[in-house]
Amino acid sequence: MRNRKMQITFLLPVVFVFAMACGDGSACRTADEKDSCYTNPVFEPDLADPTLVRAADNWFYAYGTENTWDDKKHRLIPVIKSRDLVKWEYVGEAFTEKPDWKEGGIWAPEIKVVQNKYYLYYAFSTWGDQNAGIGLAIADSPEGPFTDQGKLFDSRDIGVFNSIDPSVFEQDGKIYLVWGSLGGGIFGIELSPDGKSTVGEKFPLAGNSFEAAYIYRKGEYFYLFVSTASCCEGPKSNYRVVVGRSGNFKGPYYTETGKNLMEYNNNWWVPAVDSIEGVILKGNTTVTGPGHNGQIITDDRGDDWFIYHAILYSNPWLPGGATRRPMFLDRIEWIKGWPVINKGKGPSTDLRQKPYFKN
Repeated sequence: MRNRKMQITFLLPVVFVFAMACGDGSACRTADEKDSCYTNPVFEPDLADPTLVRAADNWFYAYGTENTWDDKKHRLIPVIKSRDLVKWEYVGEAFTEKPDWKEGGIWAPEIKVVQNKYYLYYAFSTWGDQNAGIGLAIADSPEGPFTDQGKLFDSRDIGVFNSIDPSVFEQDGKIYLVWGSLGGGIFGIELSPDGKSTVGEKFPLAGNSFEAAYIYRKGEYFYLFVSTASCCEGPKSNYRVVVGRSGNFKGPYYTETGKNLMEYNNNWWVPAVDSIEGVILKGNTTVTGPGHNGQIITDDRGDDWFIYHAILYSNPWLPGGATRRPMFLDRIEWIKGWPVINKGKGPSTDLRQKPYFKN
């Protein structure tokens, strides 16, 4: 049996070196690398436009845009699950067959628990679609299969060009759908209590330079996260995330520099991104095109985590020619009331302390 004093002398430098290796400001809190740290991306090959929910079984389930993966199998809304947001396993597909109320791809799903069932709102569109739409499917289990309920609305019904990228927000006991994309603008509308239809009139939230809207409340403010620029041109993609905040759910939303997000409007789907204020996440020398964040998850330590897709310069394409967009995870620091991700350096790829969950 080894001398106990010798064991302590041996372990101390290991702990120190390992903690220093876990990233600036994100050092692991134990010496066990496997259990304490992670590196991005957290899921490959692809989970574009991620959305996620913590289900009744205490697993996190994430869903993404349909795509063909490295094994050349096409996935119709892939479903994955995890206990800790870091180690993910493939579950299957949300649909056994594609909805048939229009033609196109099933993009950018949004998962929400409504009346103890799992609601999956999804975009149905093609590139340049003149009548993109949003549908709804429902399941008893987060693993599905989801039964399609058909169209919620399309661009012509609702009067918003490029009606895709749904997200759901609850406020004062009511359910709201937030949606929209480049060229059409970001809007919100109340949903019926059962989440299956719209109620009342739509209201604008941000200009048509944005898409992938997501609203998060923290303290006295509502934060509107939106993505802008090109999502899907492989290594040439310049997607990025912008944030504005407001004291009112319906806005107006202003960037940290005081710019109203309603003021950003462009005639084409790739805006002049370098002129847009409020960017909190953009590419770096290793990763490009980060954006379309899913739900912000708070762990049991109280840290908030930002889940999104991005593109590795080293591996930017899927076998069918689509942009390869694996899923990334980074901790949010709240500084003077504003979210900061990786100190503004873009997606992290070094060792980081992973989220903490008791179960």
